[in-house]
Amino acid sequence: MWNTLLYQPIVNALILFYQIFAQNFGLAIIALTIFIRGALTPLTLPSLKSAQKLKQLQPELEKLKKKHGKDRQKFAQEQLKFYQKHGVNPASGCLPQIIQIIILIALFQAFNQVLRTNGNIIDNLNQVLYSSLQFAKGDVINTKFLYLDLTQPDVFSIPAIKIFSFTIDKLPGLFLIAAAASQFFSSKLMMPAAQATTAKAQKTKEQTDDMAASMQKQMLYFMPVMTLFIGFKFPSGLVLYWLTFSVFMAVQQFLLKRKANNK
Repeated sequence: MWNTLLYQPIVNALILFYQIFAQNFGLAIIALTIFIRGALTPLTLPSLKSAQKLKQLQPELEKLKKKHGKDRQKFAQEQLKFYQKHGVNPASGCLPQIIQIIILIALFQAFNQVLRTNGNIIDNLNQVLYSSLQFAKGDVINTKFLYLDLTQPDVFSIPAIKIFSFTIDKLPGLFLIAAAASQFFSSKLMMPAAQATTAKAQKTKEQTDDMAASMQKQMLYFMPVMTLFIGFKFPSGLVLYWLTFSVFMAVQQFLLKRKANNK
């Protein structure tokens, strides 16, 4: 079911865009990413709007917490009523991340199992391509995009530097750095009132406030760090996808935020 419903269609869509964009794999990945993002918009847009609305409602929520802060059970009940009254689902922000991870796994599988350089790329592709998209024997896949080989990690080799017990001989490439940065800004835009929570935690002695602020900070930096880790190990085609996806999401979130502020 995974191959039929997700993996195989993604590979075929990638090759279709590859053919449309004059055998440019980089443009094919960018086009596929935008297409996937557009197709997912009906699912992710409500959660993005909910996150923006939750951020706007944060001052009222803080008043509610101050009123019932000593009675945690009462506060939880009133908080639930508050969310229901304003039509907000705090957990809905997880949906875009879950969808991204699922598609990321499928794309990683496509690059790792189909576009690996230690096998016959054409034969591997033709095993999963629909008949109308299959390559002829002797065709060569162009995996170059700017300075990238999309089947290899986006890293620059440097003379080995030893720091304590670690040896550094590679640095992240431009696309990898941009992907991590865009993921950071995307996560920051999605996070409702992270700065307000941190400021409140500094003013109070409640461990629950400190824990909430700590979790928000961890989530803010977790995805960019994971992006760097993935980029050092996996094909740069995956990094190009992640960069395009994150930029698209960040722009969408920015537009939603500006629209909400103009109301």
